[in-house]
Amino acid sequence: MRVRILGDGPDNLLGQDEVALAEPERGAEDPAPRHFALEGGGTGRRGEVRLKLEGLACRDDAAAFEGWWVTVPAAALPALPEDEFYWYQLVGCEVALEGGEALGRVAEIWETGAHDLLVVVDARGRRHLIPTARDILQEIDLEEGRITVAALPGLVDQD
Repeated sequence: MRVRILGDGPDNLLGQDEVALAEPERGAEDPAPRHFALEGGGTGRRGEVRLKLEGLACRDDAAAFEGWWVTVPAAALPALPEDEFYWYQLVGCEVALEGGEALGRVAEIWETGAHDLLVVVDARGRRHLIPTARDILQEIDLEEGRITVAALPGLVDQD
């Protein structure tokens, strides 16, 4: 199975005995992920990682899980410095402007060259791309599941 890493590199993933595959719509919040023993793996091309999972003997077996999230237990992740977060912690958080106006929820995160982008989907289904630059992200409260962003002109489409 080929996977794309959302993080700094493959070492932590490849060092696990077991991984879980979570449904794409639920991601890390999937209440019933499918668990597989990790039999082997290595790095591939273009930043991909190749995994050999017990019970998935061929491409057709792996194809059933295309688009699914590959996760490891949060306890297996290395501690991050203060004010740094794993993506799974931010997906699902409510996002609001610093004045209190709700923007929506973080649906996914895109990796870019400069700053990653929070893809925030509002109640009307519109997407807002919010850079993760320190001067834009004012506060991240994981306990409350809330991210406050600066109300900069042009940051959010208003209509």
